[in-house]
Amino acid sequence: MLMLFMTVALVHLVALMSPGPDFFFVSQTAVSRSRKEAMMGVLGITGGVMIWSGVALLGLHLIIEKMAWLHNIIMVGGGLYLCWMGYQMLRSALKKEQVAQHSPEVELAHGGRSFLKGLLTNLANPKAIIYFGSVFSLFVGDNVGSAERWGLFVLIALETLAWFTLVASLFALPKMRRGYQRLAKWIDGMAGALFAGFGIHLIISR
Repeated sequence: MLMLFMTVALVHLVALMSPGPDFFFVSQTAVSRSRKEAMMGVLGITGGVMIWSGVALLGLHLIIEKMAWLHNIIMVGGGLYLCWMGYQMLRSALKKEQVAQHSPEVELAHGGRSFLKGLLTNLANPKAIIYFGSVFSLFVGDNVGSAERWGLFVLIALETLAWFTLVASLFALPKMRRGYQRLAKWIDGMAGALFAGFGIHLIISR
């Protein structure tokens, strides 16, 4: 059982560390707004991971195999949401060029909105669909008992929370924020392009 937990912990850490929509959302929120807002997004992402891992433990791979149309709906819906997020960031980048001429103030957001964006970003994340629908499911066979399943569920949630808390704390450092204020429109523009790219790739590769 210990080997199972260590293997899953290592595989999940590698999945978390590979850049994707979740990472770019947390880092961009932390550097452009505040650590508090980023942490609300982290809680939303953790909630999304808990939903994905819970469904995976119940047999997500079987659902995807038997209901291909549902998989396509999830992929297209997720892709459209990521494209919308990309559009919002690109629009924000264009606005910052105008605002910067009058005030260098950092834009603030509502905590509830950041939580919801984090949750939806994770649920729409193509990495999450692929990872929990295939890779993660490989480690949760019929021989894994309910106690082990609950343990894996808690492990995945805590590991996700810890990793993105570290990301939020790092990008919220004063030095990072000062750098962002100088390059705000370019950073937001790049983040927007990446989100739109993730969304388009998700839609066309389903």
